[in-house]
Amino acid sequence: MQAIALKVQNISKLFTSEESWLKRLRSRDGKVLAVNDVSFQIARGEIYGILGPNGSGKSTLIRCIATLLIPDAGRIAIFGHDVQKEEMLVKRLINRVSVEAAFFKKLSALENLLYAARLYGMDGATARQRIREILERLGIKELHQPLEHMSRGMQQKVAIARAFLSSPMLLLLDEPTTGLDPRSKREVQEFVLEVRDHHDATVLLTTHDMDEADRLCDRVAIIDNGTIIAEDTPQGLKNLIRDRVANPTLEDVFMELTGKQLMTEGVP
Repeated sequence: MQAIALKVQNISKLFTSEESWLKRLRSRDGKVLAVNDVSFQIARGEIYGILGPNGSGKSTLIRCIATLLIPDAGRIAIFGHDVQKEEMLVKRLINRVSVEAAFFKKLSALENLLYAARLYGMDGATARQRIREILERLGIKELHQPLEHMSRGMQQKVAIARAFLSSPMLLLLDEPTTGLDPRSKREVQEFVLEVRDHHDATVLLTTHDMDEADRLCDRVAIIDNGTIIAEDTPQGLKNLIRDRVANPTLEDVFMELTGKQLMTEGVP
């Protein structure tokens, strides 16, 4: 039986209106139910995608899994370890890339990654070799240029390199290719597949890119108003609407089920 990498059980997260940017979900009492009784599980080695419009709760869900937020209800386990009760152990098993990565902007890509490697407990020689391999694979050649002088897309690729550096068992990718040009996006996608296939990583991915989800994900969940409304393989989701839409795409599925369009700007 295939091991379970991530198990999310009945997770809910409530914000007051002052704490949340999800204005359109505000309830009458001034509170926002950003994640509403969400459950799913991911098998080891799987790439699992979460699609949702802006304000759907997908990034809040990722932050709960990454130990950055405490859910108000439910339980999350990573390889059988409770995220709240065994937080430090869980942090050694995961890494996260968000759409807005934090760096020491005056330092170069190499200096930022060497600093991260030291935090991960890697020795200098091993870290330098690993960093150069990852940066070369991602097409990053400006090793010594300060990050403040690099494009946003290039900074995002450095953030992805930093996440891969620790060889996480569960990789949380929150809109990882936003801001990348088509070639860089394809390089990152191929590296994600390589990490899964050759480094025994499990991947949870949120994305606005329907082609990316179709290409990378073994299964996809669609989340709307904090609730998962559909979950299946990309092909299985397309089959749901085949009687209404000829040759459906994931974008057709998304619009049919939510009545919304995915937005590429703003807070997810």
